[in-house]
Amino acid sequence: MTQHLRREIELLKKNILSLSTLVEETVSQAVQAVLDRNKELAIAVHGSDDAIDQMEIEVEEDCLKILALHQPLSIDLRFIIAVLKINNDLERIGDQAVNIASRARALSDFPEVQDPFDLQGMTSKVKKMLQESLDSLVNMDPELARKVCRSDHEIDDIHKQSYSITQQKLKEDPSLSEPMILFLSVSRNLERIADLAENIAEDVIYMCTGDIVRHGRGLQEK
Repeated sequence: MTQHLRREIELLKKNILSLSTLVEETVSQAVQAVLDRNKELAIAVHGSDDAIDQMEIEVEEDCLKILALHQPLSIDLRFIIAVLKINNDLERIGDQAVNIASRARALSDFPEVQDPFDLQGMTSKVKKMLQESLDSLVNMDPELARKVCRSDHEIDDIHKQSYSITQQKLKEDPSLSEPMILFLSVSRNLERIADLAENIAEDVIYMCTGDIVRHGRGLQEK
């Protein structure tokens, strides 16, 4: 690797991590806006979306510039390809956070209705998945990435439980239909964030090993 290419890749890594940090903070704020019925915080999340979109564009342009000017090979090429995909997934996670913030604004009209699920607990698990997927990127750690992929089913199970709880609550009190559907939508957004964190982990595995592990392939303990 030439000195110039090394500098470009280090800068790219720094920028994707900056985007990661902003996205993580946005997800946390969005869920907190739901739990606190904080309309101002929800509005702030919407404001962060423009910054995420701009950073996503800049990272993509950097990747394309490196590919065009340096024509990297082997691990460097896999790194650039992985960053392109991870960059897109981070932007999509930001979109999910905006969706959650929109539900928070709507739920602020129902301050008396309590969270029927453990959204805070679910959020903690999703944030751990996201953090570990990003840590696996920073540390080039495919085993940590495999751990993230194996943990996705836990979030799926929690969302299924949320769906069952919603059905039960609506049978007990149909008048709660609007806030219950809003809460269920937040659960669905969190599940989607977990799916995107899994995508990031899969891309890290590809970057480090060249293995394609989509659809559960190659995720056995090693």
